Amino acid sequence: MIFAFITYYTSSLLADCYRSGDQATGKRNYTYMDAVAAYLGRWQVWSCGIFQYVNLVGTAVGYTITASISAAAVHKANCFHKKGHAADCSQYDTMYMIVFGIVQIFFSQLPNFSDLSWLSILAAIMSFSYSSIAVGLSLARTISGRTGKTTLTGTEVGVDVDSAQKIWMALQALGNIAFAYSYSMILIEIQDTVKSPPAENKTMKKATLLGVSTTTAFYMLAGCLGYAAFGNAAPGNILTGFGFYEPYWLIDFANVCIVVHLVGAYQVFSQPIFAAVETAAATHWPNSKFVTREHPLVAGRFNINMLRVTWRTVFVVVSTVLAIVMPFFNDILGFLGAIGFWPLTVYYPVEMYIRQQRIQKYTTRWLALQTLSFLCFLVSLASAVASIEGVTESLKHYVPFKTKS
Repeated sequence: MIFAFITYYTSSLLADCYRSGDQATGKRNYTYMDAVAAYLGRWQVWSCGIFQYVNLVGTAVGYTITASISAAAVHKANCFHKKGHAADCSQYDTMYMIVFGIVQIFFSQLPNFSDLSWLSILAAIMSFSYSSIAVGLSLARTISGRTGKTTLTGTEVGVDVDSAQKIWMALQALGNIAFAYSYSMILIEIQDTVKSPPAENKTMKKATLLGVSTTTAFYMLAGCLGYAAFGNAAPGNILTGFGFYEPYWLIDFANVCIVVHLVGAYQVFSQPIFAAVETAAATHWPNSKFVTREHPLVAGRFNINMLRVTWRTVFVVVSTVLAIVMPFFNDILGFLGAIGFWPLTVYYPVEMYIRQQRIQKYTTRWLALQTLSFLCFLVSLASAVASIEGVTESLKHYVPFKTKS
């Protein structure tokens, strides 16, 4: 709930910074970095760009890992149904990552955000579907009485984990929660597609409130009911960790929904990277046919561009290879959430809003905003350290290209 409130509040501040000067009629900032440049100057643009694009690339890698785990879970669910719950149904994830990458190569040829509206709608439907299934199955198990051991403080020191592990896991969980709310890095780019009137910031605030409220409701339901159902033995992902085995067809459907959702989400988070590189190339080589020429296909209803084909394919291949090399699901997500939450969700929106509203130093409002930013920085720092520790532990048992789920 705290993360939800902070994310909604700072996202509202960021939405107000879409235009420089007047929030309704000022100069548009087409990207997050444009907004930072307009309010905070060029020096901060570089750090913003590093945080934003590293996080976007990392998100693409994380989504590839997650999609492969869900795809493998479909096979495992069928295997458990046929051979019994004690059977060895583990699967290598590499092939599923490669297939996911091939699919992304095709979808990445969609030129921009406006061409992704149908895919975004489909992804939202899929998200609602698998979340509802997870909540429903957890509720059914809780009602049945076949629940795991629960405690007020979660896993027990000396029983489930030692004290150090509990601290690390708690901090890693904060990073995972932060990642779940990590959409601020593309908020400006999305807001740039919103039509006006009404003013874009008003529409974006309403969309943000609806989105954060809905996702938080599902997060709380899935988290609380999942813990009620499985207790301290709850898997990291109740749909792929096989807390449930039956009905296997419903588990299959839920995991297919996850994969479809991530196909769309991957594209949404990759588009700003695509646009940045292609815009820079067009600026530097405006007369290059390789960079600027569009080749019509399908009776002129679809165009391809050689730079777009080449560069986006390379990006997908690289992100897929990185996913294969670093398949540590929870640790990777926690690290991405940690390094992206404070700068992109809190620091830059707060600093830009202070500049826009000309809030004087050491006033009550200024102190409140800076305190919020500092506390979030501490949380991000602690979560990042914990996630690095988790990756380090995972590396001790890691064999390249042999990861199973």
